[in-house]
Amino acid sequence: MIRRFATLCSAVLAAFVFSGFQLQAGQYDAQFRQFLNTEIVPAARQAGVSQATLDRELSGLTPDTSLPGLVGPGGKGSPPKVNFQSEFKSPARYFRDSQFNALVPRGRSLMQKHAGTIRKIEAQYGVPGRIILAIWARESGYGGAKIPHDALRVVATQAFMGQRPDFFKGEVIAALKILQNGDISRQAMKSSWGGAMGQPQFLPSSYLKYAVDFDGDGKRNIWTSQVDTMASIAHYLSEHGWAKDRDWGYEVILPESVSCTREGPDNRQKISAFVREGVRRVSGKPFPDHELNRPGNILLPAGRYGPAFIATENFYVIKDYNESDTYALFIGHLADRYGSNKGFAGEWKPMKETTRGAVRNLQQRLEGLGHDVGGADGLIGFKTRRSIGKDQEKNGFFATCWVG
Repeated sequence: MIRRFATLCSAVLAAFVFSGFQLQAGQYDAQFRQFLNTEIVPAARQAGVSQATLDRELSGLTPDTSLPGLVGPGGKGSPPKVNFQSEFKSPARYFRDSQFNALVPRGRSLMQKHAGTIRKIEAQYGVPGRIILAIWARESGYGGAKIPHDALRVVATQAFMGQRPDFFKGEVIAALKILQNGDISRQAMKSSWGGAMGQPQFLPSSYLKYAVDFDGDGKRNIWTSQVDTMASIAHYLSEHGWAKDRDWGYEVILPESVSCTREGPDNRQKISAFVREGVRRVSGKPFPDHELNRPGNILLPAGRYGPAFIATENFYVIKDYNESDTYALFIGHLADRYGSNKGFAGEWKPMKETTRGAVRNLQQRLEGLGHDVGGADGLIGFKTRRSIGKDQEKNGFFATCWVG
């Protein structure tokens, strides 16, 4: 009798909730409930999410209006304005020795602790353990970072009133599938304010595709299992095209005879061809024999004002994890420092202070001259860097490929 009564109460509660009845009143609660009823529930059912899961996980769900970057129901409001008057940050700020000195000892300790497991992960996925550890460090401080948000509530709020509603609707369905599969409880399924979950910071859809159960306990646990976290990162990189037996790149001395305007993955050539042009490693060691006939490209995060690199395609696989040159370089550099904890050989030279607005104005001027800067967003990617260099050369200057 008690079980039947509880079941009846649950059904009545679900009926009230899904019809718009509000247990907690909030500015957007009624619209949010309607959004769930009309857009999420039908799509979730079609994707195979059971009614029991929908009742359990969506009952009483309210939007988290404290999340940054929200624009309003339907994503129809005005997005937050970019502060183009803010200071443009030099790439050098990402590479302070203090950051690496704090991360290297813990990484080395974890490598020793999990040495056998890491060898198995490397054998299965072809991704070096030091790269896996470096991503783990950057994403969550080896699991030590606070990840406080209810993942389902975050992605549902973003789908309802964020800047990318259609994208996050898919993430809501993915989150519901995770909860239905039982790998993690709702209480334990924590994310960042952007919906990235657990120690490797996977969005729900990435979790479904790439999270693995490597410790054999029957659950894909990227929240508390260090082994599953490492293997899931490796699986992600493997599925995004990690080339086995290749490194991410090499710091080099780039002679002045090799123009910085040749930077970019669309200007790849055999590393042996760069060697013939006088490019050499800063260590004085030759490039590994197995690398010489494989492609690489020039990478100059600060143009001629910073260290130079020859990057392999694996550098851009790391960028698939986070679309940023400085992010990928941070990962590669930290991975290298697990061996010898030394900074770059090349120095970050003093740069002219500027703003994102000034950079955007420069990008717009370069676009007007016919250059492809990769979008006038106030950020300097390789297309902007080499466009600056081409303009400098056209006007008779030595190309630095950097502002100023």
